Amino acid sequence: MNHKKNIISALTELGIFLSQFSSKDYKKSNDALHNDLFFDGFKHQLKLAEEHNRWFTKDNLCYALNQWSGLLQEKPLNEWLNSYSIPVKNPKNIAIIMAGNIPLVGFHDFLSAFVCGHKITIKQSSNDKHLLPFLVAYLNHIEPNLKGTIKFSDQRLEDFDAVIATGSDNTARYFEYYFKNKPSIIRKNRNSVAVLTGRETPEDLEALPEDIFRYYGLGCRSVSKLFVPKNYNFDAFFNAIYEWHPIMNSAKYANNYDYNKAVYLMSEFVLLENGFLMLKEDEHYASPIATLFYEFYDDIENLKSKIKKDSELIQCVVSRDFMPNEVDFGTTQLPKLSDYADQKDTVDFLLKI
Repeated sequence: MNHKKNIISALTELGIFLSQFSSKDYKKSNDALHNDLFFDGFKHQLKLAEEHNRWFTKDNLCYALNQWSGLLQEKPLNEWLNSYSIPVKNPKNIAIIMAGNIPLVGFHDFLSAFVCGHKITIKQSSNDKHLLPFLVAYLNHIEPNLKGTIKFSDQRLEDFDAVIATGSDNTARYFEYYFKNKPSIIRKNRNSVAVLTGRETPEDLEALPEDIFRYYGLGCRSVSKLFVPKNYNFDAFFNAIYEWHPIMNSAKYANNYDYNKAVYLMSEFVLLENGFLMLKEDEHYASPIATLFYEFYDDIENLKSKIKKDSELIQCVVSRDFMPNEVDFGTTQLPKLSDYADQKDTVDFLLKI
């Protein structure tokens, strides 16, 4: 069996299946295999996911599925995998502990272990538990040889050779202790930043709110802080983000906005705000929902040094002609398959254990 060819074929079929759910008006396609068995079932899982976690709006679910349907195609899959020698000769048992902050946030870790040919045990977050088991069932139907190689568990993990675990800084300390004798990738809190110079084009600023508001800012690739030059005028920024004002229609977001605003006002913090986003000057990176931190800089080179020093806290840097490996405005939630979280090559790790 040609593992790579079969895996790419199965994932491509999954991409075609997901493409049916990439917009709010789900469209059944004759190109998708086994729709009679899976189409209505996945619609139901999406409905359950939205009901269970109100951050998982239909719009954000469709956005995530659209991104994955675009990546699960023959060309991007081949471009990603051509630099690796897969599958592994001796498959191991890989445990994956997933976060649940945005829809299918752990899918890339699953995908990395899957293409390597390992056996996988997945411990899902209770916030995102409906979608992946169904997609695994679809893959098992496409490629019956996979059956029994992927399982889900809500019990204490046992009998595994390596682990990939994602969580908060607090849970990471537990993971580091509990898995200290196993090969591991353990991910902590990270946030993304945008560096503004005042020379951004209108198109740059109009794209930036996608990086700020997509998934309500809950992702590690979501921009939670701005670096701006001294005496920066925020008017152009506020004008550019105004089209996102319907975000206040989300009760959860609006409640967070009202709560955080009350806390800030009682503490007499100085705020800039427009009715749906607050800007607070703060040196930290992780801002609360409906809040964006900002910090002034007066020297570009000093700012580059600061960002380099704090690199373990930062996932993406959005900017234009500021530094290597920067991310274009509006694209933080559009990573390629080779854009690994925390810049740690997951496939390379999984091939070497």
